[in-house]
Amino acid sequence: MAIAKAEPGKTTIAWIGTGVMGRWMCQHAMTKGYKAVVYNRTKEKAKELLDQGAEWADTPKQAAQKADVVFAIVGFPKDVRAVFLGDDGALAGSKAGNILVDMTTSEPSLAREIHEAAKAKGVHSLDAPVSGGDVGAKNAALSIMIGGDKEVVDAAQPIFECMGKTIVHQGGAGAGQHTKMVNQILISSNMVAVCEALLYGHKAGLDLETVFKSVTVGAAGSKALEVLGPRILAGNFEPGFYVEHFIKDMGIALDESKRMGLALPGLALAHQLYLALQAQGYGRKGTQALILALESMSGIKRK
Repeated sequence: MAIAKAEPGKTTIAWIGTGVMGRWMCQHAMTKGYKAVVYNRTKEKAKELLDQGAEWADTPKQAAQKADVVFAIVGFPKDVRAVFLGDDGALAGSKAGNILVDMTTSEPSLAREIHEAAKAKGVHSLDAPVSGGDVGAKNAALSIMIGGDKEVVDAAQPIFECMGKTIVHQGGAGAGQHTKMVNQILISSNMVAVCEALLYGHKAGLDLETVFKSVTVGAAGSKALEVLGPRILAGNFEPGFYVEHFIKDMGIALDESKRMGLALPGLALAHQLYLALQAQGYGRKGTQALILALESMSGIKRK
């Protein structure tokens, strides 16, 4: 049976999780003409969307009952399980033909579990984690990595295009989450390098804004350096992506690598450094706050 392709003005979306990224992702879809029903644990965080015409739902189940495609971007795998598979979860409120889309970075095994549970009810599901942080979400420039059946991806494609610029179907259920693990492994050691390099430059007495003119354009350049480096220089450690969520992601990648018999010492080191940062009370800061832990280790006090 063909799956109806999402269409502005006809397709209603449900959106679960209206935080730093989810708020913008849902807003972009609404701007393109999709009616939205939203749910968030804290209703106040959905205020901007409600003010723009979104409808409120008291539970993920209620949100799904009013929608054709259900999106969620929440914090941890336990939250994913609750909002999709719980008694008041989206699957319980879905009818045959609906599409469930988890955009949280979560466990590949959980993505496959949701896929199988949905399939048993005639419901489709995709795992579609994203990269790009708060800036990518705000600018509708996310990279979206999708696992699931191709015909379902094709049906949801018009909505994905509201949120991202790089939209790639990676394979079957769980493939999106595995791809996001590749992404997070790449970022983890890079963030250590960015913070160590800036710390070195500071201790050497260099003007770091001048240093940036040289290092951002050569082989050492990276998105982390380009986007988060200036925040570090400004002492801005507010989250584009939470430290505690990054620790969760690295933990998933380490668990998966252990299951596959892989030794990933760089990832393990980054994970430990971020755990130290969290222990210092910075779990709800952005990933660029890693420099605070490194400063502490070197006895440097921030002015």
